Amino acid sequence: MNTASSSWAERPLLGFDTETTGTDTAKDRIVTAALVHSVGPGRENETVATWLIDPGIPIPEQAARIHGISSEHAAAHGSAPAPALEEVASLLADALLKDVPVVAFNGSFDLAILENELRRSGLPTLAQRLGRQIAPVIDPLVLDRGLDRYRKGKRTLTDLLEVYGISQDGRLHTADVDVSATLDVLRAQVAKFDVLGATPLAELHQRQMTWHREWAENFNRFLSSKGRTPDVPLDWPLGDPVAVAPVD
Repeated sequence: MNTASSSWAERPLLGFDTETTGTDTAKDRIVTAALVHSVGPGRENETVATWLIDPGIPIPEQAARIHGISSEHAAAHGSAPAPALEEVASLLADALLKDVPVVAFNGSFDLAILENELRRSGLPTLAQRLGRQIAPVIDPLVLDRGLDRYRKGKRTLTDLLEVYGISQDGRLHTADVDVSATLDVLRAQVAKFDVLGATPLAELHQRQMTWHREWAENFNRFLSSKGRTPDVPLDWPLGDPVAVAPVD
């Protein structure tokens, strides 16, 4: 018999986010990464780890305007990619192997760029470390599309903070702030939709796969109707990495 205390929502969560040089997960690089270990609502229950990485390529001005990291700053203060990426991947793998869910807003983007960065550095990918698919993952964007699919309007992280009545206490597009905001949105979703907390993690992961596929198929039909290439990947959390773009 399930009780409120047995729900995954009452146990630790590991939030994950990256800021990057651009939106092409096959070619662009990670500039900052953040992991937020959360054991309950509120910033006092969060432990934050962040990495600043020198991507080894110029950071375009457009990207720098979003996350505030210039090429010069990254080169002067950033870590080499390999050791930072190894730390991030190791912590993610350790959590997933303990069935601690990774929470990421539009997590397909962050996971795809991480996997490609690990390959580029000659390191084992997250999937290789796990020896299986990357799970359990919880993506509040996918949840919102699945549970409130007919709501009109955009679904960026900023939009969802407003939809769920959450006051933002930091600068979005800073990786650690985005992670904390994402965890806030997830907890608000759990409070609004009773089914979320009552659904076992493995089943919730599968439901998100289905919800994402339904949304992607519909969106691809929309693209086709506008004469555009229907290039949204159907698989979640990892599909065609080139096609996955950030939505935050």
